[in-house]
Amino acid sequence: MRSICAILLLCAAVTTDVALADQVIFKNGDKLTGTIGSLDSGKLTIVTKVAGEVKVNLADVQTFSSDGPVEIHLKDGTVIHQKIANGDPGSVAVVAGGALQPQQVSLAQVDTINPPPVKWTGSFSSGGLITRGNSNTEALNLSLDAVRRGVDDRITVGAGYLYGRQQDTSTGNKSTTTDSWFVEAKYDYFFTKKFYAYADARFARDRIADLNIRFTPGVGVGYQWVESEKINFNTEGGLSWFYEDFSNDGTNDHVALRLAYHFDYKFNDAVKVFNNFEIYPSLENLSQFFLTTEAGVRASFTKTMFGEFKFQFNHDSEPAPDARENDLRYILGVGWTF
Repeated sequence: MRSICAILLLCAAVTTDVALADQVIFKNGDKLTGTIGSLDSGKLTIVTKVAGEVKVNLADVQTFSSDGPVEIHLKDGTVIHQKIANGDPGSVAVVAGGALQPQQVSLAQVDTINPPPVKWTGSFSSGGLITRGNSNTEALNLSLDAVRRGVDDRITVGAGYLYGRQQDTSTGNKSTTTDSWFVEAKYDYFFTKKFYAYADARFARDRIADLNIRFTPGVGVGYQWVESEKINFNTEGGLSWFYEDFSNDGTNDHVALRLAYHFDYKFNDAVKVFNNFEIYPSLENLSQFFLTTEAGVRASFTKTMFGEFKFQFNHDSEPAPDARENDLRYILGVGWTF
């Protein structure tokens, strides 16, 4: 009698465990049980007890079901937050108990599932160098990048500071070799999943180049060609007011085009490359322009700590008197993501 009760209890436990699990049925007949995570860029994540996190192509899924409410965003903007049952091949069934009546939903209309909450993400990095002996130098670099990505908009902020000083070992005189900073903010509003309008502004100062301030507010449109965990690429075009104030040569201002792109690519969980590019040709004189670009590689040491090497190149076709048109910097640092 005790053996029979033990068997019945075991069967009930197994049945309950399966019943409480989400289930994915594939087109080839295979089944996978666990907890449905998220859907991004056509990849559906299922968290299983045995295999951990598993990612599959939604195109290979016939249907799926959930034990509790799942947040599903459709391509037409509809948001479902209800329990899901197996549907006809190529669809799922919305279960009664929420805002929507029971109905079949085609998997082809599903855009995202359980999207991450809207929050700020980004990184902070720093680096420094001090030498004593045959040379006497100090150098410091700081940078901050942060993004808040919503369903229909994106806010981007950034800042950076570079400082360097050296001492003539024969005279003891110290001179500043680098002293520059910038802050910027940008807002994107998405009319579609890929097409958006933007407004941005950037302040910059470079004391060595005799630049008191460079201010470039502007508006325009952009296109997000790819946006995923592995690769991001977008292009932008618009108009900006380009204003420069030099410490030894007055001011310079004009209306300029702004053409830009951003690209980043993750080879794996540890290595990522990136490249940003902006150019501001004057509408009054196309031979007058300002160009800035940055490219680099980031290697992760832990989940939040990384090392980074990058170069920055600026070209100002009309710099301050006695200042050079080109500035090239190589920057090495360590940072933390958040």
